Formats: sequence, structure tokens, C-alpha cells
Amino acid sequence: MRMLQFFLPVLKDTPAEAQIVSHRLMLRAGMIRQSSAGIYSWLPLGFRVLKKIEQIVREEQDAAGAQELLMPTIQPADLWRESGRYDDYGLEMLRITDRHDRDMLFGPTNEEVITDIFRGSIRSYRQLPLNLYHIQWKFRDEVRPRFGIMRGREFLMKDAYSFDLDAEAARHTYQKMFVAYLRTYERLGLKAIPMQADTGPIGGDMSHEFIILADTGESEVYCHADYLDFEVPDASLDYDSDLTSVIEHWTSRYAATDEKHDATRFETEVPEDRQIATRGIEVGHIFNFGDKYSKAMGATVMNADGVEVPVEMGSYGIGVSRLVGAIIEASHDDDGIIWPAAVAPFQVGLINLKVGDDACDATVADLYRKLQDAGVEVLLDDTDGRAGGKFATMDLIGLPWQIIVGPRGLKSGVVEVKERRGGERQELSFDDALAAVTRR
Repeated sequence: MRMLQFFLPVLKDTPAEAQIVSHRLMLRAGMIRQSSAGIYSWLPLGFRVLKKIEQIVREEQDAAGAQELLMPTIQPADLWRESGRYDDYGLEMLRITDRHDRDMLFGPTNEEVITDIFRGSIRSYRQLPLNLYHIQWKFRDEVRPRFGIMRGREFLMKDAYSFDLDAEAARHTYQKMFVAYLRTYERLGLKAIPMQADTGPIGGDMSHEFIILADTGESEVYCHADYLDFEVPDASLDYDSDLTSVIEHWTSRYAATDEKHDATRFETEVPEDRQIATRGIEVGHIFNFGDKYSKAMGATVMNADGVEVPVEMGSYGIGVSRLVGAIIEASHDDDGIIWPAAVAPFQVGLINLKVGDDACDATVADLYRKLQDAGVEVLLDDTDGRAGGKFATMDLIGLPWQIIVGPRGLKSGVVEVKERRGGERQELSFDDALAAVTRR
């Protein structure tokens, strides 16, 4: 993509309303623009990152055996009345009435809709287990939306819903999602720590939040430093095997949000030099809530003895749009964003320092073509701007690599290659520069 053709409305100054790093940098880097309080348009640079995160989430859900579908954003209120949550959910739910005076709502979550789908289609225990997910926009009418996409009213979420015959099978599904979440965050370049958490309006008796440590997080968190060194299971893991040992390992140390924090346990169980007390950002939440919805809504199957029983259910959420902000909070410096390669909007920023110079133009064109032929996503700065401005923009948007082409280097047959993370610079031949940014 050529920058002259790419819609990238960067800002030199930080908007006054932006209070945290991710909000400031997303606005300055031209990733989002506010439409109304807590609601944002995703501009091309931000949308590219959003779609890459979404795809990683999708791949790990598929690997764990979940199946993707798509449910509507607008839901009938009658389903929520069946479950008993319509009046309980509170003012965060946006309630609306259609032209036929039917009560509807903009879905904040999908337990009711998915249970309705299940009960209309599944009859026998032989059709279980079943885990269905979608990646869809949600709306929760936050009383004070703030921090940009981190606490907005409209957000993109992956929510999965599992159905099992009994509690033992449901626990295994819960474990599969637990591991899938660990793998997802690692691929996104994040260290997420599972912490016991309250179930809130979702309900249930088993719940974990996945938290990344960040000074700007919304919650106080307490954990053992060992978690920072734990290794995540690799892709060869057999999800149908017994995962108990993996879960036990990842829950073997103290880790709790402020709602579940026990100061005495923390001081007793965690050596002083291994205690972490900081703030954290929730990037996922998983629940096992048994038959809360299946009993209320009649989601039953016939078991092997011919007895009709309510199914055991769980739900598993990942804030896809929130992850964009969370990654920035975890990976930035004074100059801008530092994207992990897996989610970067482009892998390489190719900078022409002297547009109009025959040698520079020809070299840049050749490098641009070779990068594209190699399958590398490249953003070419072919604008007629000052070098300092070009460097600042590339650092701000945080692409993993920069290749800088200028007249002085070309006289020696080299270009400059900069790695955004760490800022290391090298003068390399054209072929070595290509090799440096295309290595996997």
C-alpha cells in the first residue's frame, strides 16, 4: 500500500479527552475516530489490526473444537424474560421497541439466543458435546464510557457457548477453552494470567478472568511472579486428552483480582520478592454456569437411559476490540506503538527519503515489488515530506520494521533497516535488508 493512497489521518497533538496511552496513540495514529460517547469508527489502520486479532482468536477457537456461527445484534426481549435476566440486567442494556410494539434489545451477550438455537435443534446426548461461537458487535450502555475502546459502549467480542451432558464433560470443555485462551494471548504477544473472578450477571460457580498486567488497568490485581515465566502449551496439544495437569499448573500460584483478593493468603503463600501487586486489564472471561439457562429455558436432551435432562452450559468471552487497546498498553514507548508482528497492520514501513530522485525512486520501487512478491505487507511512504516527519509517523504507527532509502546510502549500495522494538539500526545491502524483514 502506498501512503499517498492510504487513508491515514495522523494527529500531531494529543486530543484532550484521551486519558490513557492506548486511547492517545489510537487517535494520533489515525486508527479510530469517535462517533459518539463510547462509540468509534475504525479507520483502515485500526481495522487491519482488528481483523488480524479476530483471525487469531478464530483459529484458536477452531483448534479447540468450537464451531463458528453468527447471531444477531438485535434480540427479542421475550427470550430474556424466559431466563429471568431482562429485568435483572439493569440500565446497561439498550432496550428498544420495533414498529409492531415488540420489545427488543441490542444484545450485550448471547446466552439466551444460543440456548434458543440449541433447544430447537438438539434432542439426544449423542449430539453432544457442542461448542458454538461467534464474533459479533455488542452494546452495553456504560454510564461513563472512557479510555477509548477500553471501556466503550459498542465493542467487538468473541463469545462461545458450550453444551455438555453432565458436569464432568462440562468441566473438560471449560479446560479446553482455558488452554485455548492461553494460546490465543501468546500468539498476540501478550502474557495473560488467569485469575479467579466473580461471575456477575452471567452466573455460575466456576469463572476465570484473563488479565494482562498494566499500570492503566481498570482492576487491582495480585499474583505470584512465577506466572510471568510459565510456558503456554504449544499447538501439538491434544485437546481431547486429560488437560487437568495443565490447568492445575496454571492455577497453582496465587492470582486474584481485587474482588477475590485475600490479603492474608497473598502474604502467606507468596514470598515477598515474588509478590506482584499492580493493576491489570481484563482481556477474556470464561464461565461454567451449569444448568442455569438450560433449566429456565427448557434446553434438554435425552440421556442414555432415556431420561430427559437439562444440559450443562458454559460461556467464554474475549474482547476482540478491547485487545487492540490492551496490546498497545503493553507494547509502546515514548514515540508510539510497537506492534507484535502477528497483529501489525503492515510488517514493513518502506521510506523514500527523496521522492523524485531517480536512484531512490527506482530502488524503492524494486524493494516494494520484491516485498510484495515475498508476501510481506508493506506500507510505502512515497509522500514528499521531511525526513523527520516520515520517521515520526512510522514510529507512531509502530510497524515492526522500517527500511529507509536515501541518496547517501545508495552511493554505498546500502539501505538502513530499523527494528521498531528496541530501535536497532543497521546499514545493509538490498538483499540482506530483504532477508532481515522477511525472516519468520
